[in-house]
Amino acid sequence: MGSQTKKRIDTLDWNKAHESLSARGYAVTDPILTPQECASVVALYNDSTRFRSHIIMERHRFGVGDYKYFANPLPELVSDLRTAAYPHLTRVANEWALAFGEKKPPFPLEHSTFLKICHKAGQTRPTPLVLHYEAGGYNCLHQDLYGEIAFPLQMVFLLGQQGRDWDGGEFLLVEQQPRAQSKGEVVSANEGQAIIFTTRYRPAKGSRGYYRVNLRHGVSRVHRGTRYTLGIIFHDAK
Repeated sequence: MGSQTKKRIDTLDWNKAHESLSARGYAVTDPILTPQECASVVALYNDSTRFRSHIIMERHRFGVGDYKYFANPLPELVSDLRTAAYPHLTRVANEWALAFGEKKPPFPLEHSTFLKICHKAGQTRPTPLVLHYEAGGYNCLHQDLYGEIAFPLQMVFLLGQQGRDWDGGEFLLVEQQPRAQSKGEVVSANEGQAIIFTTRYRPAKGSRGYYRVNLRHGVSRVHRGTRYTLGIIFHDAK
């Protein structure tokens, strides 16, 4: 694993991230990727040999734009980010599973061990992806679930700067509490920062213990320019 990437991930304020995730379902990190690293990921987008599939959102009514899933072997930087962030997020994931009263075994501390569990369940295709939007593009609210095994947290890295490379295109999170109206939030981040967010549910404390709060995410309409992001999903797909 790239020592610089691991060092940057390990020195983040994970306690602060943990608090924000539990309270709001998301956290924004300090910058992790340099502008050069962001540009290097964007540069891969036109190299079809690096990707296993290309999704045009309009065809599936997912939104307007497109995205590509990386093929194995993942680019070193992408693999390093996934491997280094996973152990820190496992602490949150296992705490949440406990709050939900889940009976299944805890998430393992090593990402390679977790991937073996995915592969055993038939989820063998890598899920890290690059998303691309031009002016008019957007992403409908959704959840990234690719099989029975799902890690409860994921990350998206901004590969450019809002206001310079594009206008609009805000990251959106919508929370649905039981028997209540939905609550939306715009989450802002700068180039190289990651937004960590809930894949599906976060626990909220009620009068009779914890209950599940459902979250979906998306991207508002891009008004100008080109928006690229890198999505890091920790479970593999069927």
